[in-house]
Amino acid sequence: MKKRNILAVALAGVGMVALAQTTATDTVALNEVEVLATRASSNTPVAFTNFSKKQIETVNHGKDIPFLLSNTPSVLTTSDAGAGVGYSSMRVRGTDATRINITVNDIPMNDAESHSIYWVNTPDFASSLQDIQVQRGVGTSTNGSGAFGASVNMLTQRFSNSAYGEVSGSYGSFNTNKETVKVGTGLMGDHWAMDMRLSHIGSDGYRDRASSALYSYYVQLGYFANKTALRFITFGGKEDTYHAWDGISRSDLTDNRTYNPNGAIKHDGKVTGFYDDQKDVYRQTHYQLILDQTFNPQWKLNFALHYTDGYGYYQEYKNARTLKEYLLEPIVTAEGKVKKASLVRKKAVESDFGGAVFSLKYAGERLHATLGGGFNAYKNDHYGRVLWVEQYTAQLDPAHEYYRNTGKKQDFNVYAKANYDIWKGLSAYADLQFRHIGYTIDGDNDKWDWTASPEHLQTLNIDETFNFFNPKAGLNYRIDKNQRAYASFAIAQKEPTRNNYTDGLFLEHPRAEKLYDWELGYEFSNERFHAGANFYYMKYKDQLVLNGKLNEIGEAMAENVPDSYRLGVELTAGVKITEWLRWDVNATLSENKIKNYVGYVSDYNADTWDDMWTQSAVECGKTTIAFSPSFIGNSNIAFNYKGFEASFQSQYVSRQYLDNFENKEDSLDPYFVNNLHLAYTFKLPHIRSITAGVSVYNVFNEKYENNGYSQTCALYKGGDKSNAMQLSSDPRFYPMAGTNVLAHLTLRF
Repeated sequence: MKKRNILAVALAGVGMVALAQTTATDTVALNEVEVLATRASSNTPVAFTNFSKKQIETVNHGKDIPFLLSNTPSVLTTSDAGAGVGYSSMRVRGTDATRINITVNDIPMNDAESHSIYWVNTPDFASSLQDIQVQRGVGTSTNGSGAFGASVNMLTQRFSNSAYGEVSGSYGSFNTNKETVKVGTGLMGDHWAMDMRLSHIGSDGYRDRASSALYSYYVQLGYFANKTALRFITFGGKEDTYHAWDGISRSDLTDNRTYNPNGAIKHDGKVTGFYDDQKDVYRQTHYQLILDQTFNPQWKLNFALHYTDGYGYYQEYKNARTLKEYLLEPIVTAEGKVKKASLVRKKAVESDFGGAVFSLKYAGERLHATLGGGFNAYKNDHYGRVLWVEQYTAQLDPAHEYYRNTGKKQDFNVYAKANYDIWKGLSAYADLQFRHIGYTIDGDNDKWDWTASPEHLQTLNIDETFNFFNPKAGLNYRIDKNQRAYASFAIAQKEPTRNNYTDGLFLEHPRAEKLYDWELGYEFSNERFHAGANFYYMKYKDQLVLNGKLNEIGEAMAENVPDSYRLGVELTAGVKITEWLRWDVNATLSENKIKNYVGYVSDYNADTWDDMWTQSAVECGKTTIAFSPSFIGNSNIAFNYKGFEASFQSQYVSRQYLDNFENKEDSLDPYFVNNLHLAYTFKLPHIRSITAGVSVYNVFNEKYENNGYSQTCALYKGGDKSNAMQLSSDPRFYPMAGTNVLAHLTLRF
């Protein structure tokens, strides 16, 4: 708390200095203050989709942001709880969350160590957004973690010129509910404006005990003068979710589809109950101070300071654990010493992330250029405690720590990008970025090193430095007012994640990854019809993938594979059939391959299933990259007439493999899911508008799974490797809810 107060005072102090330097007295249009350097425009030769405020409002009734974007090209979503509330994630072109760069107002949001964003930490953030841009491929230079498949740029809501109030609520299946209150002052005294939001989202989840209790807030204060806009924004959230992190077997999909194995308490191999506090709890608070300065029609400056404070933990019941792994003495009984016991452990993290980003933009008659960059520093303290041990005879210190380590990262980047009109609609684009990363991890990991002598917790001593040069270039040809064609080439490089170090080999470190991205596109658009095609070829060098190989203590790890690629085409089309009826479709067809893939499987005795503690290499040749369907298709039919709105959304996803062996047994079946949204907006005296509606998800009750993991092993008859090897699969899946409903009501004043 003390750190946050100091930071808030510091940001406010910088703001007062900036205010003291402004001398203009005229007001400005409040919707023209943002200067976004990382956004693509119609002249940028990259593939992107803009998701407007209206589109957000149409579907924002309680689901997490990934599910709001689920019908944009090449996007797939997952939900551990099965209902789109809680731990959710997204993939774009088959790339996971660790490869998708996320920014808010050009400020990085990805966790600096895991490279992921946990949407559960900022619930209902969509209610405070102006719009979202999803760039596919490398895209334009951005701040924060490397964009290795996509970048998502979110812009917070604009200030309103007039005062307003809004109250909204949703309720539906699985006790899912959302309550939101928003107010805004409008422009006060010709210079000031303020917006505030409070939200709560709750859900029991589709799966057993997969509950979520989410709280969030958003506040922004703005000062506006003729050429100056200064905004102080703070937003944050607290989440309390029951674990639904483990998948279920194929037989459970049929017999016990909602089963959640997390928190199981076992005695003599049988489940006797579930631990009530098998929960993940996290609080995250963001502060942003943003200055937008217009010097003249050609020159604009954006400068922002930011700080994020986070603290959280998760507790879990662990059955029959080896006590010395937790630095605990054996249990003493009359029969002797007991070395294993069930226990409750708590893993915690304390985070600090802060820095500054800037961009200086020039807009001339033929040249548009931006110089930008940022410096960010990050610190994460990780530690674990044991809260309880079954039948423990020694005294257990409540503050007993069994591991602690600290990760630190400094990230500096600078970029220069320019778009130059060459001749009659033809423009050239260049974008050069230099990025420097310093990353250290010191302390003890939570993994016991059985190979050491004497045995001890794994020691982390990581000190890595990376210097990346990421060039991008392309051409954009505006054929006429309705058509454009473009081509681009980009290089992106990315450092390993924390897990790549802590879950890898103890004495060998992974290498950085590199991506070469070619994009070629065409778009046509007029008042009634639009169509587009974007061809891409993404070639990876040293991509990190889970290949089944185990580290020294038998845990799955990721390894660099030398050669892999994604080749595909993204097609979009839309037609305005009448003034009140529109139909939009998009599809992605792709080939996603690893060349000369070598996977590893653990060896078992086919007669006894005894673990042989060895592995066999399986040379597979060219195989499909996991979680990369060859086809994704989306459709949205929208009806809007005299206040009544209806939309029917459909998505088809082809087969996805859970690992890189391309084994059908270890795969997600294709699925076809449809959602229906209905709403009616009307007015009453003293109320600006009332919107009442209902959303029906998975209208046709499709039984499907959109996430999972494989557990492939090798079987040898009699444990003799001279016998033929057979691959055995026992995958796990995350089932999604059948037909479910959310009703919603919004009052605007």
